[in-house]
Amino acid sequence: MHLFAEATTKFTLELYRQLRESDNNIFYSPISMMTALAMLQLGAKGNTEQQIEKVLQFNEITKKTTEKSAHCHVSEEENVHEQFQKLMTQLNKSNDAYDLKAANSIYGAKDFPFLQTFLEDIKKYYQVNVDSLDFAHAAEESQKKINSWVESQTNGKIKDLFPRGSLSSSTILVLVNAVYFKGQWNHKFDEKHTTEEKFWLNKNTSKPVQMMKQRNKFNFMFLEDVQAKIVEIPYKGKELSMFVLLPVEIDGLKKIEEQLTADKLLEWTRAENMHMTKLYLCLPRFKVEEKYDLPVPLEHMGMVDAFDPQKADFSGMSSTQGLVVSKVLHKSFVEVNEEGTEAAAATGVEINKLSLQIPEDFFCDHPFLFFIKHSKTNSILFFGRMSSP
Repeated sequence: MHLFAEATTKFTLELYRQLRESDNNIFYSPISMMTALAMLQLGAKGNTEQQIEKVLQFNEITKKTTEKSAHCHVSEEENVHEQFQKLMTQLNKSNDAYDLKAANSIYGAKDFPFLQTFLEDIKKYYQVNVDSLDFAHAAEESQKKINSWVESQTNGKIKDLFPRGSLSSSTILVLVNAVYFKGQWNHKFDEKHTTEEKFWLNKNTSKPVQMMKQRNKFNFMFLEDVQAKIVEIPYKGKELSMFVLLPVEIDGLKKIEEQLTADKLLEWTRAENMHMTKLYLCLPRFKVEEKYDLPVPLEHMGMVDAFDPQKADFSGMSSTQGLVVSKVLHKSFVEVNEEGTEAAAATGVEINKLSLQIPEDFFCDHPFLFFIKHSKTNSILFFGRMSSP
């Protein structure tokens, strides 16, 4: 699935570019957003479909897979949706070591005539039935029903995804994807070693945080070209890990953000490029809850027509005219402590192995990037920036 991993990493960083202008904490699930958009793409045609495909970074995948399968007559989009189908199967494998689940839901206006092929495809690839809700006469009730489904799928962590009044009688379709993860560290932090330390928001300002500490061997790499270091902190079972990308300088994050590309990120986190190193790891306890209204970022990324009543083409979903996307909301939650992490969300590089000068400590006392990755599929499930714990 390496092409798929490439697409998800590109999407992750493209969206990050749209969100990083503020100095705030950032946290979202690219996989959740991409799944919801891929479900939408299944019913889109023409420019609308192409724009969604471009935003999802799948044009590269489909190009490469079509070249491979030109002689097999496999349709382009089949490959993309099959990849999602595989990913969902991987993510929903029950596991004693951690709790991870991804679920999809679609709500259509009552009596709305969806095409049978769309209903069949969405069920086949995304294991989801289109639920019928009476938006016209009971918008608030419909909104409560959707919210309670999201809450139940994320162990109560994502509440009120759709705020009061956000759905109306003109709502025709609502797509929801929820991702939930709870994992224990492979090596837990001992609470006895957690102490209050300064976290530097910038060179002049600090705030007190609870800093967790441990000495252990971790996969580590020093990135000479961007003056940063990266560590992999595995969860129990070692199928998922949190990666922390920490600039050497207190205010070095902007430089990393400007130079970050999907190729670099994939390269830096490749197992063969990292090496087991004895580290003194210090990581702040933190909890972040974020909410994003996505139409504007998605429009900036090139998905314009889906939101435009004059141009939206969802004729793959229904022969009814005037179908348009009215809301794309994403809400996320993460908590990192001594035990592990609980997270939920709804919707040519120069590498030097400086084995001699490797710094012994990995002290996260200033802004850093972090992301949670599923190792088998190489997919980024959650991505964030910690500016202020």
